[in-house]
Amino acid sequence: METISSCPICNIQVLTAELEWHANSHFDDDQLQMDMELAHQMSVAESSTDAMNDPKHYSGSFTSDSNALGALSSHSGYSHHYSELLDEQISCLVRAQIRSKVQEVEGGILSLLRSCLESEAGSSTSMISCYIDHHQSLSSEDKGWGCGWRNIQMLSSHLLKQRPEAREVLFGGSGFVPDIPSLQRWLEIAWDKKFDTIGSSHFHNKIYGAKKWIGTTECAALFRSFGLRARIVDFDSTESSDLHSNNGSRAASQVRGPMDKFLIKNKPPKSSSELCREDAESTRGQQALVDWVWNYFASERSDRLATQRVTVSNKTPLYFQHQGHSRTIVGIQKKPDRRGSQEQYSLLILDPGHRTADLERCLRSKKGWQRLVKRGVHTLRKPQYQLCYVDPGIASSEEVERLKTIDGTLVRF
Repeated sequence: METISSCPICNIQVLTAELEWHANSHFDDDQLQMDMELAHQMSVAESSTDAMNDPKHYSGSFTSDSNALGALSSHSGYSHHYSELLDEQISCLVRAQIRSKVQEVEGGILSLLRSCLESEAGSSTSMISCYIDHHQSLSSEDKGWGCGWRNIQMLSSHLLKQRPEAREVLFGGSGFVPDIPSLQRWLEIAWDKKFDTIGSSHFHNKIYGAKKWIGTTECAALFRSFGLRARIVDFDSTESSDLHSNNGSRAASQVRGPMDKFLIKNKPPKSSSELCREDAESTRGQQALVDWVWNYFASERSDRLATQRVTVSNKTPLYFQHQGHSRTIVGIQKKPDRRGSQEQYSLLILDPGHRTADLERCLRSKKGWQRLVKRGVHTLRKPQYQLCYVDPGIASSEEVERLKTIDGTLVRF
């Protein structure tokens, strides 16, 4: 039977047989940091060289530039050396990463949800993703800050189960969803590969061991670093956003993380006219969001699993970010209004803040599950929302370079 020991440096529980390697890896991190600092010095030197060769910036002084060039020439093999170090970091992480603890649900959480949706009274139609594992936040580990990581774990569980190409590349082909510390390491590696350099600067390129919120930007950077086509959609009604398309509704935008725009800020009291305008914007935003979500899941249906009331979609679940929290959208339901004038929508959501055991019990008994899973459109009253999902396939090397810049589709309302 394998025994477990605590690392004397970070106190993480590891296999005793791997303790020496794990402890030594901390010193490898120090060496990598030194190499990264050297890379920064080299980039400064290159910038100085460009300026020196440009007649507009010629100053007649070569002292500091010459020293920098000397350092640069003495490290001409740096790029290859750094690449080897990064490969070694990845290889070590693949061996050391720990599987996330997840409560197994017999039959699957979404299979139970489909059964509940089909048995509901009244007339309704639902779109739902085909598979996901629920990863709950734990008071002993990540309560209050870990929702973003838990949503990444939920989305990863879908990709590993439903996308063979993703299973081959995700987390070094391990075939399982890593725990939060391991995911933090993977995100740092994504940043080292130059994915989302703007967002990473908010964290000073370090996230391992930190109890910090992350958002869709970090989710996209992590998955893109494996060659997956993670996309972001930004729903925004704020006047501060000045990105418009030709028709005023959609535009490409650069998404800048991590969570600044979602933090609550103290503002002066609003007038009644401002509140009325916000209500109107909220109504437009609600409709824009639910229309997009419905069309998203409906665009790739699995007829094999469809029933009269529930259609299963092959699309990935949606990482759902809003002010102060994030959750995972696994589907959407619509039913006729009681007056028959319009349709009522409800998002079907898994919240990391809920206990998996509570979800399973309510879904299996078909009692009280609506309050845990359903979120009516009237609850969507935030000025901004972001969604992240993953398109099929693996990006080519040229496409990967483009994916390093985290951009998204802006939907204004």
